[in-house]
Amino acid sequence: MLVSGSLLIIVIIAAYLFLQHPKFGKLPSGERLGQIKKSPNYRDGKFQNLSFTPDLAEGETFFKVLKKVLFEKDKRNKPTTILPSIKTDLHALAADENVLIWFGHSSYFMQLEGRKILVDPVFSGAASPIPATTRSFKGADVYDTEDIPEIDYLFISHDHWDHLDHETVVKLKPKIKTIITGLGTGAHLEHWGYNPKIIIEKDWNETIVLPDDFTVHTVPGRHFAGRLFKRNQALWTSFVLQTPKRKIFIGGDSGYDTHFSKIGEDFGPFDLAILECGQYNKSWKNIHLMPGEIVPAAQFLKAKALLPVHWAKFALALHAWDEPITLAVADAKAANLPLLTPMIGEKMDLDAPKTSQEWWKKVN
Repeated sequence: MLVSGSLLIIVIIAAYLFLQHPKFGKLPSGERLGQIKKSPNYRDGKFQNLSFTPDLAEGETFFKVLKKVLFEKDKRNKPTTILPSIKTDLHALAADENVLIWFGHSSYFMQLEGRKILVDPVFSGAASPIPATTRSFKGADVYDTEDIPEIDYLFISHDHWDHLDHETVVKLKPKIKTIITGLGTGAHLEHWGYNPKIIIEKDWNETIVLPDDFTVHTVPGRHFAGRLFKRNQALWTSFVLQTPKRKIFIGGDSGYDTHFSKIGEDFGPFDLAILECGQYNKSWKNIHLMPGEIVPAAQFLKAKALLPVHWAKFALALHAWDEPITLAVADAKAANLPLLTPMIGEKMDLDAPKTSQEWWKKVN
């Protein structure tokens, strides 16, 4: 009994110390929390989606989902061979190039009209507080923070581990001029040493006027947020990025809902919509786009072209690793919608975007 009790105490102490790690971030407090409480999207002590959005689908329970995670993964949940990639020198880009480089999952770099933009960077090789549980696919980590040039605008869509990575963001700190994110997320960033003066936190349906005729509109998604036990204390958001020459929808994570149509009516058409296509499951169908929903979402946005992300780096669901892109390609062809599928690290010319080869077909 004495030994068992001692072991229990040790486990409790170890767990407590683990949870004190800075990577878990910080909940909003003080003036920031006061601002959050004024939001029409913050009710009953947390942020809310526009539509009722339960964590799990009807009839699902935590234990049912756990059983699926343990025993019902597709045999091809992860690739067994190394993903192909291209290493583009981001430091050597010509000033007049308008390009997008995808790093896998939902991380990508854009250079637009001379401005350098980074979205949801994750270069640590993992997407959870326990790295061994969510290691990135082999070949998906050809970039590191040293490969990233000075960034004018860092966009953080929400505070989940696969979008806001503590190790990456801390290493990037000297290179970031301005951060644009949703209400509450700045608490994490300040806790990690960022100057609050460079953090722009906004509610849904707000406008940020930037220099040189750049404008950002924060718009709703259908998702959730949180890095530990208390959810939805920071806001998940999508962004409408308008430059002097183009308009891009930066989607973040979102389930299907009427907000896509509203955004399309208010801000469309878009030259490019960047939308998630993977890590879905019927058990959590409300918070991610399910098969067959990405193309209709892009059509509601009035997108001229579509870039599917949220795949090819982490296995955060049960489906085959390449199932999302295979289905998206078929749906886009049927709808005659240009689909952009660059290889990880490939330089994509945004002035003349071309559909890429189906490179994933060469991977087992």
